[in-house]
Amino acid sequence: MDILNRGFLTVRPKQAFLDWANQIDKEVFFDESDSIESNTYLIEDDFFEIEPVIEKHFKKIFKHELSVITEDEELWPETRTQEIFHAWFQIEFGSIVVDLEKTDLISEKI
Repeated sequence: MDILNRGFLTVRPKQAFLDWANQIDKEVFFDESDSIESNTYLIEDDFFEIEPVIEKHFKKIFKHELSVITEDEELWPETRTQEIFHAWFQIEFGSIVVDLEKTDLISEKI
């Protein structure tokens, strides 16, 4: 077992994001009451307040979350502020990441 030198932000979509996603993908209906998979982003492990960390990373996270639904940036909302980010996503965070696997971590650039 290894402790990684990272904290984390777990991003779970709220209904506002799912409403947008439903407009984009008409074949699937997303609802907040469904078990929607969240995404976890590794961040620096030494933080005292979460809002500066969110402010630093929300644009990259927002873009990634939108790209999961569609890679066509023309369909993305033009306005992507931190306030909209908070309206569209529930954020959980922590400062300890424990790797329970014995295999090596593999990193891939996206």
